[in-house]
Amino acid sequence: MVKITGVTFQNAGKIYYFAPGKERYEKGMGVIVETARGLEYANVVIPFAEVEEDKIVAPLKPVVRIATARDMENVKKNAERKPEAMRLTQEKIEKHGLDMKLIDCDFAFDGSKVVFFYSAPHRVDFRELVKDLSATFKMRIELRQIGIRDEIKMIGGIGVCGRECCCGTCMQDLKKVTIKMAKTQGLSLNPGKISGLCGRLMCCLSYENDYYAEAGKNVPKIGSEVTAPDGKGTVVNVNLLKMQVRVKIEDKKRDIVSYHDYPVEQIKFKRNAKPEKDFDDEDEGELKEIPD
Repeated sequence: MVKITGVTFQNAGKIYYFAPGKERYEKGMGVIVETARGLEYANVVIPFAEVEEDKIVAPLKPVVRIATARDMENVKKNAERKPEAMRLTQEKIEKHGLDMKLIDCDFAFDGSKVVFFYSAPHRVDFRELVKDLSATFKMRIELRQIGIRDEIKMIGGIGVCGRECCCGTCMQDLKKVTIKMAKTQGLSLNPGKISGLCGRLMCCLSYENDYYAEAGKNVPKIGSEVTAPDGKGTVVNVNLLKMQVRVKIEDKKRDIVSYHDYPVEQIKFKRNAKPEKDFDDEDEGELKEIPD
C-alpha cells in the first residue's frame, strides 16, 4: 500500500495523487504541488489515504507546501485577470474571423502561461491568433479544443431535474453512457428526454444501471409466457425496484381477462441468458425517429 494525498485543480475535477510527506492536511485546504506544467495551486479532497500500488503512477511527486497567504494572493490575482483576458481574446477571435467558441481560460500559478479552452465544429488554424495573443499578454499561449461534454462541465448549467449538472458538481470523470442503459432501465428512447444540456445522453443514466442490469437477469421479459399462482399468462409489466411482475391471464372458457401483480419469486419462467446488442452514445442519432 502507498500513502497518498488526493487533490483537484478545479471544482469536481479529476483527483490526482501526491506523496503527503510529514505535513497534516485537511479537506478543502489549499496546497502547492509540482506538475508537468510547473508549480500549481490545488485543493485537498483526500487528506490522507492508502491505495494499491497499481492505482498510482510512480514515482509520486510530493506536495511542495501548504498554500501561504502570498500564494493565495497570487491565485486571487490570476482569477481577477480572467474576465479581461476572455474579453480581449474574444475580440481577437472575431478580428481573425475564426469559427470557434471561447469557453474559459486558466492562468498558470506562476503567471508564465495561459491556456484558453474553446470548442469548434472542425479543426481551426489559430497560428496567427496565437501570435497576436502572445504579443498582447507577453506570456506563453496555449489553445486547447474541448468536446461538448467538457464544455458543459466547465460552464455548468441546470439539468431537466432542476439541479446543477452532475458533471460540474460531483463527477470527477465523464463516464461512457450508452443507449443500452436507457433500455435496461425501461426509459423512453426519445433523445429529447434522455439527453442533457450537452445534447449527449445524460450522465445520470449510469448511476443505477448496474442494479437494473443485475435485477433484469432475475425477472421475465415483457411479452414472455410465465406460470403464475393463478395460471399461465403473459407478462405485461415489470417493476424492477419492487421486483414485481404484472401478468395478464386469460380464461378462454369463460372469456375473462384478468391482471395480477406477483412477486418475482412466485413466477416460473425460462431465463434467457443471451446478451443484448450494446449501443454506443454515437448511435443516438438512429433513435431520433423513434416516437415517444
